[in-house]
Amino acid sequence: MGRERLERILYVEDEPDIQAVARIALETVGGFTVKICSSGKEALDSAADFDADLILLDVMMPGMDGPSTLRALRRVPQLADTAAMFMTAKVQPQEVEHLISLGALDVIAKPFDPMTLAAQITDTWNRHHERQ
Repeated sequence: MGRERLERILYVEDEPDIQAVARIALETVGGFTVKICSSGKEALDSAADFDADLILLDVMMPGMDGPSTLRALRRVPQLADTAAMFMTAKVQPQEVEHLISLGALDVIAKPFDPMTLAAQITDTWNRHHERQ
């Protein structure tokens, strides 16, 4: 299942302000290579070429929401097993449970802390890979 080290993140988020903060949090603080897509359609158009280790998706987006985008990305052969996480302001237990049931490793609460976002993602990644 993908590489052992988390290096490349495909981030699907429709809000430019959140994109900007997340880019700083993931690239500058976390040292990751990040490709940002503003919609599910854009993610589908470019995800296969980016070769992400992790797909990070906003849940609520116009058009294709995060869960629909993940289902569509899973149909792309080279992305079928790519790790995924969701970001959402709706972190009620049943909502989190539902998102995990779709194949997400974790659900990150929004608003997120830019100084700890990369560490939070890395911790989840490492826990998941230890279980492999």
